[in-house]
Amino acid sequence: MALTIESTELDFTSMHERMASYVDKDILSCCATLVMQGTKIVDYKTFGYMNLEDKVPLQEDAIYRMYSNTKLVTSVALMMLYDEGRFELDDPLSKFMPAFADMQVLAAGATSADDVVAAKKPILIKHILSHSAGFSYGFVEPDSVIDQAYNKTINVLGDFDLDLEEFCAKVATLPLAYEAGTSWRYSVATDVCARLVEVLSGQKFDAFLQDRIFTPLAMTDTDFWVPAEKASRFITMYAPTDLLDPMAPGLVKADDSTAGQYNQQRKLLSGGGGLVSTVSDYVTFLQMLVNGGEWNGQRILQAETLELMRTNQLAEGVHVAFPMWAMPGTVFGLGFALKQDLQEGDPANAQNEYQWGGLAGTHSWMAPEADLTGFCLTQRLPGFWHPFSHEFKSHAYAIAGKK
Repeated sequence: MALTIESTELDFTSMHERMASYVDKDILSCCATLVMQGTKIVDYKTFGYMNLEDKVPLQEDAIYRMYSNTKLVTSVALMMLYDEGRFELDDPLSKFMPAFADMQVLAAGATSADDVVAAKKPILIKHILSHSAGFSYGFVEPDSVIDQAYNKTINVLGDFDLDLEEFCAKVATLPLAYEAGTSWRYSVATDVCARLVEVLSGQKFDAFLQDRIFTPLAMTDTDFWVPAEKASRFITMYAPTDLLDPMAPGLVKADDSTAGQYNQQRKLLSGGGGLVSTVSDYVTFLQMLVNGGEWNGQRILQAETLELMRTNQLAEGVHVAFPMWAMPGTVFGLGFALKQDLQEGDPANAQNEYQWGGLAGTHSWMAPEADLTGFCLTQRLPGFWHPFSHEFKSHAYAIAGKK
């Protein structure tokens, strides 16, 4: 679907030049940027190539690996069932998924996954929506005791032969990194959310998304795989030649567009990172969020539920943080990271911005006080917290943010 760009007097030339320079310097193979004021698209631009081998220009209907941008969709799906009264946020997860009863938690100073004590607190549903349940991932801090335990039990980036029920059964056997609700750790929690959608709705996760979100919003290219007839639109993904230097030129192929992991249907319908999508499809989803849960006559979420999702769910003093980068002033709601406290260099109208992104460099953010939304995509692994996405955001705020 062709995007409608509103005519304005805004000049995005400086932003376009800066984004193009990342492709020219062989730091990114491609990039697409989109800016909205309210729900109106005021700028959309593509740079680079579908693949570096053939130098096919990036198509407007290109299909991207969304990775953790999937989490926003999954969180909305679960909160749709909240709207229907299927659960309360303070319900124990074990009420619906008994395997998560009687969990164990790593003891203080644990040197192995066997150093555990009985958890004192149950995991609540609000905890799995805010990454505060005590789960982990396996790759964020690979030398830690908890991530080593995850890597011995499940391969988060490669166990595609498990369905969500089987995947969550394995997660339930692992100790928690901390008592539920007391800290924040990026984790498989959103995959647990996806399984909870299945349990509560009685549908497979992909069928629920198709029936309740994708079809109503006409998101025709969003799915967990890329069929053969769409393969020519699927972008090749690259990784830097130097993983420790994100600004060093040079890229190597990381996932092929025709023979990679997305070219066949998989059992694992990962709610944390499994979707592929297009700019057009995902922007429709963002327009629904910005518009209070409704778009083109389709009500997906109640406005008050969306407002609840943009409310901090972390304990006092707990903030979002990764071992490899800081996110100061950031807390977490029900599916979104939230800008709670402005930091030096942040625009004044960035307060209450909510956002998240994906491992290959798909990053979306919405800033109500600036009446501004940004969406920046590439296919560079890793690319979520990369200088290009920060530069895009800085330019977008300066050019189009409500003063």
